[in-house]
Amino acid sequence: MACTNCSTGSKDGTPKGCKNNGTCGTDSCNKLTVFDWLSNMTLPGGEAPFDCVEVRFKNGRKEFYRNTDKLTLSIGDIVATEGSPGHDIGIVTLTGELVKMQMKKKGVKPHGEVPKIYRKASQKDIDIWSDARDKEEPMKVVARELAIKLKLEMKISDIEFQGDASKATFYYTANDRVDFRQLIKDFAREFSVRIEMKQVGFRQEASRLGGIGSCGRELCCSTWLTDFRSVNTSAARYQQLSLNPQKLAGQCGKLKCCLNYELDTYLDALKGIPDMDTKIYTEKGDAVCQKVDIFKGLMWFAYLNDMAHWHIIKAEQVKEMVTLNKNKERVTALEDYAVEVAAIEPEKNFQNAVGQDSLTRFDAPKNKKRRPNNNKGGGDGSNKIVAKSAAVAEGGNKIIAKNNQPPAKEGGNIIKPNNGNQNNNRNNNNKKKPSGPPKSGPAITPNNKNADNKN
Repeated sequence: MACTNCSTGSKDGTPKGCKNNGTCGTDSCNKLTVFDWLSNMTLPGGEAPFDCVEVRFKNGRKEFYRNTDKLTLSIGDIVATEGSPGHDIGIVTLTGELVKMQMKKKGVKPHGEVPKIYRKASQKDIDIWSDARDKEEPMKVVARELAIKLKLEMKISDIEFQGDASKATFYYTANDRVDFRQLIKDFAREFSVRIEMKQVGFRQEASRLGGIGSCGRELCCSTWLTDFRSVNTSAARYQQLSLNPQKLAGQCGKLKCCLNYELDTYLDALKGIPDMDTKIYTEKGDAVCQKVDIFKGLMWFAYLNDMAHWHIIKAEQVKEMVTLNKNKERVTALEDYAVEVAAIEPEKNFQNAVGQDSLTRFDAPKNKKRRPNNNKGGGDGSNKIVAKSAAVAEGGNKIIAKNNQPPAKEGGNIIKPNNGNQNNNRNNNNKKKPSGPPKSGPAITPNNKNADNKN
């Protein structure tokens, strides 16, 4: 999923391994980017361009820096910025007047105290930065092992080195407060670098690491979502979703942020529909609501004494019945207001517009494999011809001559078919004499010439 080489960079400012000039659609190159729609617009005469730029670091972390030396910077340039202590290495993601709008959006004063940019990164800076980034994954494994040995209830999710490799920031998540003073001493002894611990929430952890959601797309928090609004289970109830935590929770373990996307639409549609707790009093008994179709405006009601049969009623008619009940009048029956299912759901007749129903009509035809002939007989090639069925009438009995068939029975005696040559079978059949004369008609002799001589 991630472009592993996009963050290392090259001499010309283009991320190393990225063939789209830093705008590929995976992970760090396109994480929380902002389209500069003011790039083609010229400033009014005499006005200097805004001297602050937006710089991105690992996993979408962005900071604003002031270009005090008036360097010619463009999107994708690798710069050395002010750090604490030392300097850090990042990639410029936004320049110009749009940076001022982003600073106001994130609560940063454009003319306040902003750290500055030292210079464009040299090849030596990029090499040190690249080597430090290669150490992060092995360090993460060792750091988790040290935390497990101390039995700390925390999860180290990510490690970020500063550009000059003088400091490493460990990001972790925990449910409660954690005393990691001994852990920091072990980290400093093991890694020989300045350690900084920073706790992040579960949503921030998912946004830093990224991933693929259940919808099949990249996580919203790691691509475009910048503010994390609270999500309640009431959002799922309004949308009539089953309260299944395995389906409603995202990779962060919290409720999905996308539950809030369509909530306003559902709330607007629910304004004209009675509540699910609506109860209707009829002469046949009391009825309660079982189901609601918000966008179709339909409600399903069932009697308390007959919960198996549901009646579909429109929301407007439910309001009328509720009004009658408020006036202390009972409704005759739900059947008088019920809507037929055929009127709600018309019959769907799908027609084949293409003219071909087979889904595999474009597939290549499969070659049928010929089965090998295992018939063992004479060596003259006559075994390849298999007699499917052959019957010889002899005294009212039938003798089946078929290869690979069990022998037929004739009056308790077994008659074995000849599996030899086909010509031998015919000669043997001609030599057989009939068992007796036919019941009616003249006698038939096998040899017509002998009959003529006798006559």
